[in-house]
Amino acid sequence: MAPFATGGGGMTASGGRPPDLSTMSPRERAGRLYDRIMRYVEEGKADSAEFFAPMALASFEALGSDMDTDARYDYGRVASETKNYDIAAAQADSILRGAPTHLLGLSLSARTATIQGNSASAKKTWAMFLASRDAELKKKLPEYEMHAADIEQATRLAQGGR
Repeated sequence: MAPFATGGGGMTASGGRPPDLSTMSPRERAGRLYDRIMRYVEEGKADSAEFFAPMALASFEALGSDMDTDARYDYGRVASETKNYDIAAAQADSILRGAPTHLLGLSLSARTATIQGNSASAKKTWAMFLASRDAELKKKLPEYEMHAADIEQATRLAQGGR
């Protein structure tokens, strides 16, 4: 239970008990770790994100063929934020093989290319993101709704930080 406990003595910061991991599905465990790592990233706690990354990456890898597009994006984001760029690029490629205009795949691909210093690829992918954005959002995919804030941030990045 340690990966999810935030307080001492087996209690969470809110005073309750940490969740019982044995009752969670593998996807729920991976999702909880994703949420925790993204929260650490937002708070500027890179060391904490790095600490939990191996558990999160292993949780996503354990999903195997049960990994849907949302899980691939989450897996790729954890990988990207913890400097596992090959994994991030591979997840973006997997998403885009199934749906070449998928906003989360394009965003993950462009972010990874930017971090890796491949500005030509990043620029091309951000342009594809912007060109696809409106039509893709009309699809109202569940993963778009779950990652609406990420898509808005990606839109700003694609527009040059505006």
